[in-house]
Amino acid sequence: MRIVVSGTHATGKSTLISDFALRHPQFVVLPDPFELIDERWDGPHPAAFAAQLRIAADRLRHPEAADLIAERGPLDFLAYLWALDRMDVAGIDPDLLDRARAITAEAMRHVDLVVVLPLAADDVDGPAPDEDGEDAELREMMNDILLDLVDDEDLVGPRARIVEIGGAREARLAAFIDAVDRFGR
Repeated sequence: MRIVVSGTHATGKSTLISDFALRHPQFVVLPDPFELIDERWDGPHPAAFAAQLRIAADRLRHPEAADLIAERGPLDFLAYLWALDRMDVAGIDPDLLDRARAITAEAMRHVDLVVVLPLAADDVDGPAPDEDGEDAELREMMNDILLDLVDDEDLVGPRARIVEIGGAREARLAAFIDAVDRFGR
């Protein structure tokens, strides 16, 4: 089973994946693509999100194991790119957005389950994003776009099941386990 855990920054993706993996060691955990890029940009940058999108897509097309959980998928980075474009933060080439959409759609054909952690101030464990110096406007815009993208069947494809999970840490874990049980092979 191929699972992607998606959401804007600081929504509890790493915590949820870690909690699940402790109980299900048969799953290979793929880290956030940000950890895999060599370049470091000062702040959100289209090239950084495009690089992460390619990594996220490639690893879904050529998985290292049948059972895997990827922290973030191409939908996340497509949402970040569109958020930057809508915020008019950086001049984003429309061809980049078209290519990113095509790469995302192709990669999503290999995903069984997308677990979306929508932004909600009252259900995230850990420090608030503003306390971490995170860009609140980008965070909110990405969240809104991601929630729209997961409803786009042309983009997500017919295979992937979408589950939105909220609540406290234990409730999220229980909902994640339930989704894997319901939609697993």
